[in-house]
Amino acid sequence: MSQSTYHTSGQHWVTYYQAVEGRPPRETLLRALANFDAEPPFSGSLEPPLAVDLGCGDGRDTVELLRRGWQVLAIDGESKAFDRLLNRPELQRDRLQTQLMQFEVLSLPPAVDLVNASFCLSFCPSANFPDLWQTVVISLRAGGRFCGQLLGERDSWAVYPNRTHHTRQQVESLLQPFEVEWLEEEEHPGVTAIGEEKYWHIFHIVARKKG
Repeated sequence: MSQSTYHTSGQHWVTYYQAVEGRPPRETLLRALANFDAEPPFSGSLEPPLAVDLGCGDGRDTVELLRRGWQVLAIDGESKAFDRLLNRPELQRDRLQTQLMQFEVLSLPPAVDLVNASFCLSFCPSANFPDLWQTVVISLRAGGRFCGQLLGERDSWAVYPNRTHHTRQQVESLLQPFEVEWLEEEEHPGVTAIGEEKYWHIFHIVARKKG
């Protein structure tokens, strides 16, 4: 099996889910939720706010959103992700929907309050990324937020086919429809969750859609 194939194989994801089991929600999500908490409640609906958790994986962010009273649409392209998510003992299912869907054909409901995409968007093929990003932007209501990561062009995974990586200028261009609340660029050698050596080039993002 080639290295590039391994990084997107089903067995790789099982190994990854096992490695990250029990980890807390991402800092980008916690920052976005803190920003929502600092605002007056959104009065456009009597329903709980709606979050889409893209690339939800085993549910570390989904569980936190549900715990805080959000409705969550959890989306992933791997069925094994839902096997683990739905077996979490602390899962509150009454406000959860799940959907198996690839980024290349992503469809989202309108008027979403939050789109959370933790370390997943780089797995979208570059030819499909513009449509994916447009889908995310259009789905968010004015005042809604995007939080998550994009990987930079110097990240060691940039050599793999069917991935998307961005320069700082490209990231800033993508964020034009937003008020950027947090944008941190991280770059250093390290390891992946499963212990592989890797050079990281990451953009951490929290952004509020302009009205």
